[in-house]
Amino acid sequence: MSAVLDAPPAPRPASALRRFARQLRSAGRLAERGLGIVLFLALWEALPRLGIVSEAYLSPPSAVLSSIVQLLDNGQLWKHVAASLQRSLWGLVLASSAGVVLGLLVGGFRRLAAIVDPLLQLFRQTSAFALFPVFILFLGIGELSKVAIIFWASFWPVLLSTVSGVKQVDRLLVNSALSMGASRRFVFFKVVLPASLPSILTGVRLAGAYSITALVAAEMIGAHSGLGFLTLNSQETFQIPTMYAGILLLAVLGLVLNYLLASLERRLLRWRRGLSLDE
Repeated sequence: MSAVLDAPPAPRPASALRRFARQLRSAGRLAERGLGIVLFLALWEALPRLGIVSEAYLSPPSAVLSSIVQLLDNGQLWKHVAASLQRSLWGLVLASSAGVVLGLLVGGFRRLAAIVDPLLQLFRQTSAFALFPVFILFLGIGELSKVAIIFWASFWPVLLSTVSGVKQVDRLLVNSALSMGASRRFVFFKVVLPASLPSILTGVRLAGAYSITALVAAEMIGAHSGLGFLTLNSQETFQIPTMYAGILLLAVLGLVLNYLLASLERRLLRWRRGLSLDE
């Protein structure tokens, strides 16, 4: 009798059904997201195989995959990936650091914003590609100029998102903290910075995408390694499957970087999670 009383209660059928329904919905969403990719790859494979598009211009995915395997076998793949990742991360880290610091200052001090805003608006309209000659003139064709190009392209999303986040902080929260005797240092670190953090992290994620986009242009300058170099060099030597392999690897690198930044954003913003109605 006591064993029966001590036994844990059986799960309620309703809870089990809800969990099963959630699993089905998750599987359905995953299948929907994968369906588009499968159809795209099937169409991509069929067009050159059926002769609709010449393989000289569009290599099928099977040939691209074979080229990636070949790069992996001869050790060239990790060399190019490591070079591109190093340049992209250096540019992104430097751009994020500078963009956040300057954005907090510009967003927090009106006089400073009035002074530097016209200059920032002028520089923001200047493309990193247009500054190629300037970067080469001052920095040469080494790694520094490549990082500088990525930095310039990635800096502006972080800066503008940070300024916007600081300006959108509820003034009532700041005034309430000051009225209770809090110092401006305390208000900055405990009120302004946490409230603007979502906008800052959004800017960093955008900068991550910009860093991959600018990577190809940066590796046009005297590079001998990197996925951008691999893509451009393969196009010049008419190694079309390798060219598409470089493009595909750049896309994968961008997806991985975006996933890591999104994971960091979720971890830092766990306090924003609200109640989910389906849990």
